[in-house]
Amino acid sequence: MEKRILGKTNLNVSVVGLGGIPLQRLTEDEAIKIVKYSIDKGVNFIDTARGYSVSEMYIGKAIKEIRDKVIIATKSPVRDYEGMKAELEESFKNLQTDYIDLYQFHFVRTKKDIEKILSDDGAYKALLEAKEAGRIGHIGITGHTADLLLDAINTEKFETVQFPFNVIENQGIELFTRAKELNMGTIVMKPIAGGAFEKGELSIKYILNKEFIDSAIPGMDTLEIVDRNTEVGNNLTELTDEERIEIEKESNEIGKEFCRRCGYCLPCTQGIDIPSQFVLESYLKRYNLADWARERYQKIEINASNCIECGECEIKCPYNLPIIKMLKKVDKSFN
Repeated sequence: MEKRILGKTNLNVSVVGLGGIPLQRLTEDEAIKIVKYSIDKGVNFIDTARGYSVSEMYIGKAIKEIRDKVIIATKSPVRDYEGMKAELEESFKNLQTDYIDLYQFHFVRTKKDIEKILSDDGAYKALLEAKEAGRIGHIGITGHTADLLLDAINTEKFETVQFPFNVIENQGIELFTRAKELNMGTIVMKPIAGGAFEKGELSIKYILNKEFIDSAIPGMDTLEIVDRNTEVGNNLTELTDEERIEIEKESNEIGKEFCRRCGYCLPCTQGIDIPSQFVLESYLKRYNLADWARERYQKIEINASNCIECGECEIKCPYNLPIIKMLKKVDKSFN
């Protein structure tokens, strides 16, 4: 697979990496199979997080005997020094390794987050000590607000930046361009818009043809998806005119208000699997699987109709989606 140098880290990463979010939805055996199969297909860059429940543990078990073949990135939302020291130990334990290539600050949302991270008793100090001790290789930052991350990377404290980018979401262009000027590694999360694109491989191809991108890390939870996505990195070409028309058509159909299936909105106070409601609506309206989608929706004991409009999900959504309104739309679509 084509590889690119991840900025000043000098890590030679596969252009298609493996995002660890969906692994937590699989059984341990299924997750291990996905990780190993991805590596066989040329993936050498795997990204996970402390917040992805069992994802770190599954990855740790999968790579235990082949640790030298992969570059591991993980991340934590903790902002203070002592808390980050504890998070590091948990990551080493879960990943079954004594060295992590890239440790990132997860989901940085506010200026106060950055100020706390970089303060005298902030989490940056813990990562810097770990780096100086040879326990981690590099320090990165992730988030969903471009202007905020632009301020953060201009401090020149971070070596990589991870941000959403795809055909629909192009607000990261200035951020990634500036990161390249600073010789930072650029990592794309949500390259398939959380699974919103039916032909996600075209979105990945679009992304990897941008000169300011080093690696895209789609979440992959089936062997078929691994095959489709890694083929892009193993045979990277420009989008054809037909492919451009196809992906632009699909992006127009998806619009701006859509679920990326990141799961940050969960758990719902009523037990609704919120992302799955929007996935079923897509099958109902866009993929010619209306009967299949209706059957599945009716079999779900707790669905969009059970929303009590408490608003807890909207507070947690990094994209500020009007989830309550969207769930009402789902319920109306199926009824």
